[in-house]
Amino acid sequence: MNNSLEETQPRHNTACFSEINQERLLNHSTERSIAAGSHLFWEGDLSDKLYFIKSGRVKLTKSTDEGKELILYMYQAGDMIGQADPFSGTRLGFTAEAIEDTEVAVIEHKELELMICQYCDFAIDFMKWMGTHHRLTQTKVRDLMLYGKPGALCSTLIRLSNTYGEDYNDQGSILINKKITHTDLSNMIGATRESVNRMLSDLRKKESIEYEHGMIIIHDLEALQEVCHCEMCPKEICRV
Repeated sequence: MNNSLEETQPRHNTACFSEINQERLLNHSTERSIAAGSHLFWEGDLSDKLYFIKSGRVKLTKSTDEGKELILYMYQAGDMIGQADPFSGTRLGFTAEAIEDTEVAVIEHKELELMICQYCDFAIDFMKWMGTHHRLTQTKVRDLMLYGKPGALCSTLIRLSNTYGEDYNDQGSILINKKITHTDLSNMIGATRESVNRMLSDLRKKESIEYEHGMIIIHDLEALQEVCHCEMCPKEICRV
């Protein structure tokens, strides 16, 4: 997790693909429109496609036996989503819901397999994309398991700043330019809304963060990094 906003501007997870290989992906796809609140796919569906987001935003969620929703990832234009084991015929382990009106390019696994067989450079780029997904999952598990809910919350705030952050003033403060509710944060770290309220209140008392017009401003990024034992992950990993 980097501490310079200039170095942590959002990187799409398809940055590992060269321009020509991104064109190959889109040339072998079909377009689909998803209305806000609609689902791209459901947990348990057959994993037979990947989805390149052309516009809009999508969240990936996992439901517990008790019906609680855990937000795993939030993706935006330029990202590609789907299960990263395209040739094993598995079922999807998560649900994808459009946060806003979204346009996607749908790539069938049979088309993906054809490109991998035809183009060695595409196969290498695809392996890099799969590796990025694996590392992102590892860091999410670390956030949730190693340093408790305060560590998971601070890590999530840093990830949000890397994904949606903008310079706020010349003191290095960062505005998270998306309205993220306490319920969203609780779903991201597997905590109750009440515990998130308490932790955010503690951070505000320490002047590490504040709210303005419903959006979070981070004033002391280093304090958040200390709580979550930040490992200075590269920017394509340190994101929501």
